[in-house]
Amino acid sequence: MPDAHESGYSKADLKKIDSVFSVLEDKAQAYLDKPDLARLSEAALFGQEAHKGQYRDTGAPYFTHPLEVTCLLADMRLDTESLITALLHDTVEDCGVSLHTLSEKFGDNVSQLVDGVTKLTRIELQSIDTKQAENFRKLVVAMGKDIRVLLVKLADRTHNMRTLSGISAHEKRERIATETMEIFAPLAERMGITQFQHELEDLSFDILQPEMRQSIMTRLEFLTSENKNTIPDIQRILADVIFKGGIECDVAGRLKTSYSIWRKMQTKNITMEQLSDVMAFRVIVDDDAACYIALGLIHQAFPMVMGRFKDYISTPKRNGYRSVHTGVLGPMNRKIEIQIRTPEMHDIAQRGVAAHWDYKARQTDALQPRQAEGFRWVRELISLLELNTGPQEFLEHTKMEMYADQVFCFTPRGDLIGLPKGATPIDFAYAVHSKIGDRCVGVFINEKRRQLATELENGDQVKIITDPAAKPRSEWEEFVVTGRAKSSIRRFIRVEKQIEFSRIGKALLEREYRFRKVTFAEQHIADSVIAFGISKPEELYALMADGSRHPRDVFERLHPEMATGRKPAVSGSLSKEQPLFSISGADEGMAVQLGKCCHPLPGDKIIGIITTGKGVTVHTKNCSILTKFVEIPELWLEVDWPRGEGRRYAGRIKAIILNEPGALAALCTVIGQQAGNITHIQLTERSLNFFTFQVDIDVKDIEHIHSIIAVLRSNKYIESVSRRSL
Repeated sequence: MPDAHESGYSKADLKKIDSVFSVLEDKAQAYLDKPDLARLSEAALFGQEAHKGQYRDTGAPYFTHPLEVTCLLADMRLDTESLITALLHDTVEDCGVSLHTLSEKFGDNVSQLVDGVTKLTRIELQSIDTKQAENFRKLVVAMGKDIRVLLVKLADRTHNMRTLSGISAHEKRERIATETMEIFAPLAERMGITQFQHELEDLSFDILQPEMRQSIMTRLEFLTSENKNTIPDIQRILADVIFKGGIECDVAGRLKTSYSIWRKMQTKNITMEQLSDVMAFRVIVDDDAACYIALGLIHQAFPMVMGRFKDYISTPKRNGYRSVHTGVLGPMNRKIEIQIRTPEMHDIAQRGVAAHWDYKARQTDALQPRQAEGFRWVRELISLLELNTGPQEFLEHTKMEMYADQVFCFTPRGDLIGLPKGATPIDFAYAVHSKIGDRCVGVFINEKRRQLATELENGDQVKIITDPAAKPRSEWEEFVVTGRAKSSIRRFIRVEKQIEFSRIGKALLEREYRFRKVTFAEQHIADSVIAFGISKPEELYALMADGSRHPRDVFERLHPEMATGRKPAVSGSLSKEQPLFSISGADEGMAVQLGKCCHPLPGDKIIGIITTGKGVTVHTKNCSILTKFVEIPELWLEVDWPRGEGRRYAGRIKAIILNEPGALAALCTVIGQQAGNITHIQLTERSLNFFTFQVDIDVKDIEHIHSIIAVLRSNKYIESVSRRSL
């Protein structure tokens, strides 16, 4: 690597950096052209300059770490942008280099990839709970929108685990190892990269259960020393069996990893001494047909262990892995595991999804059915926007789509909550606990106060503010997306409404009793409710409050001896004998006005109140002012909207807009485009970032104002908008 001016490192440190860079150059030269190698060298110089004077906990110059990570990716033959990203992946987080600078020097793709790796680096697992680990894995995938981000992160984690001993704090080493075992090793398995998976598992196992690992390693060393030639002898015997059948092959053998042995001991609930198949052999043959011929030859020569045969060639794993597995009682009467595959299958087994890119780049014709099957998982994981012919173009379009319909957010304690795309803090609150949702009054997202209707994004830290006196609000239903939040809000409002209606209905019936000069006896009502086809008095009271039953009719049903036998008066009469009133059939000259407190619109459920000197005032049935008339049922009238079109009514909305030029103009423009006429607008609240306006609009009906609200919510200047009454 060329000398860097004022590198901040000693000559010995520069020699270490040059040594690793030389290895990287050798690996990259095997498949990159000269222009790409020049870009790689430029990025290496930039990275070394950015990290000058920095050292790792191991004492090594810091820049050796990005170089080692890049070497791991070069082994996988990744594209130039991935290698440059690996070289620069810590420059934003640790060196203060801006994404804009990276974009100018190395292109937007590299800048975006580095940004993705940086975001993944900033999050960490706080809980070893299985559900939390699964959510964390999904978060990692969701944030790594380009698959190359995940590959760089896996390589970064692999090298960090190799040098974990440089961290002196035992608790920190355990936390990193737990996160690796729970998140990154399974992710490597999901992507089919066994070379990362097995190393990450074994290195984590060494930190988390050192005594158990040492015990297994000691046992393996004993078996090796006792039978030094066992593995080579079995390799030779297997190769002879297959060669005699006319199949060319290459046989390799090894002892299984300590972690895989421990996991099998846990699964089967046996000791190390009881575990017989600690050796695994791999047979490489030329093609698919030869795999099955070799399998038959092995089964002819050695008894198969029942239940150990698996055919991943005809039915590949989801990550594209293909091979035939079998277990036999092999030479020297030892149980052994054998994997039979082609060179291409073996490469994919080692390099996973990265190997697919190589094979795709080599293809000139359409995919054959068997080859296409190998891409099945890749199609699940990657959205191929178009079929490309070269690996560079292919990689530019490998965008992640798994979990694109979900967001994952942290609680202040670090627990991870998974929610549907478009979820808000209210959804988050109910996902934590129903009581948190019911008492929610505000939210901090990433330590900033935000609106409750704000859409959450991956990785957000959400802190819900609660108040013991708070209650769910009906307008929350307009923006929550989870079923749990919707049902909780509806249930609470339904119960509250039932309680309120029950209270109002009871007051109406008590008023009727006082009017009839009869003592109100709730026990008598409780004993008689079955006659009304209901089970408890509260339901009867609610029926009177919503107008389904009139207090006079209920009284006379309970006291038939006091029934007056009166008949309903003609619609439109204001006689006390007839409390029903229809706006559409009102007496000519009857004064009727809409309540300015609640601004009812056609489509709202309404009620009329007789107001002295004003005639009838129409309110929505949930208007808060109606509580003032609970004790005066004679003033309540049932009303209906007039038929016919053409008339317009005043509706009111509350709009919170950004404090930016053009925001108010956008609000007014949208209302006008939707055929709404602004009759009054008032600024009610202002802050550094938001303005709150109360806007009165002439509209046709409730659907019209809802349409205006829906369009406003899609505007980039509008933070939130809702219908208002008071």
